[in-house]
Amino acid sequence: MFLVFVMAAAIWWIGGRMGAPVQARATMLGLLYVIVLAIQVALPEGNGLRAATGGSAALWLIFGGFVALVLAYREGLRRVRSRAGHQEAAAAPVAPAGGSFSTSELDRYARHIVLRELGGAGQKRLRDAKVLVIGAGGLGAPALLYLGAAGVGTIGVIDDDTVENANLQRQVIHRDADIGLPKVFSAQAAIAAQNPHVTVRPYQRRLTEEVAADLFADYDLILDGSDNFGTRYLANRVAVAQGKPLISGALSQWEGQLSVFEPARGTPCYQCIFPEAPAPGLAPSCAEAGVLGPLPGVVGAMMAVEAVKVITDAGAPLLGQMLIYDALWGETRKIGLKRRSDCPVCGERRS
Repeated sequence: MFLVFVMAAAIWWIGGRMGAPVQARATMLGLLYVIVLAIQVALPEGNGLRAATGGSAALWLIFGGFVALVLAYREGLRRVRSRAGHQEAAAAPVAPAGGSFSTSELDRYARHIVLRELGGAGQKRLRDAKVLVIGAGGLGAPALLYLGAAGVGTIGVIDDDTVENANLQRQVIHRDADIGLPKVFSAQAAIAAQNPHVTVRPYQRRLTEEVAADLFADYDLILDGSDNFGTRYLANRVAVAQGKPLISGALSQWEGQLSVFEPARGTPCYQCIFPEAPAPGLAPSCAEAGVLGPLPGVVGAMMAVEAVKVITDAGAPLLGQMLIYDALWGETRKIGLKRRSDCPVCGERRS
């Protein structure tokens, strides 16, 4: 039998070196087995060739039966796995027929599509959504990256600043080579490089009263990552007037906060919570007080999460609540927010 096994190994090795497919090499081994078995049956006992190839047909029949059992087991296992894969694919939610997702998009967003709370319908909502991000700095940088990665179809970004070396400690959407470029164009390039399936609209200017209303009208949802109260109050007023949800975030040294404001759904607005801007010096900027580099990433990513939830109607967005994250002590807490009837923006007694 040793001689036969040597021949079988030689056939397999030589076939592999010659580039023969596995099926062809397996066929050659099967042919060798049939020849050996024929030798054992046709030649008389004591024949030299029969002795060299095992000397007994019974041994080869047992060996052949064992190999047949192994192959049958492997084929059965393959069929079970294939059937289970088909059942899993059939049970998984898929993009709606009218969604026209490309194969590349389906593969890219597969982890979203299999989420029960999102599915194909939720991913289509993301693709059809238009989100405006105010600021391409600390909070805007991670929010923009994750909105783009999530497949939000149209992303607007407004900022009048340029990339500086001091930004790169926390504003991860920009690179060293981008220093001196307008932030909106640096952000646009980064998002396009990450996901070519989304459209980015850059607005290199400051958000002002003159442009805010027309700009907001083109979008479904507003993310405010600005760093000054004037812009926050303006964004809040216009969002409330147009009935648009506003996701607002803020940072200070080791602490960040965020909330979703949508008075049209009964929540307070930003000015309900912060009726007046603090006196100069009471709320120093990041440049004056410093800020932990990864902190904007945490809070900005949370803002993107809230945006996905609002767009797809998944879970419970932070409506009427403020989430506060203390990075220094690793603590997170939520506080309830109440609407003020005398709020000049959304209150019942506003003029």
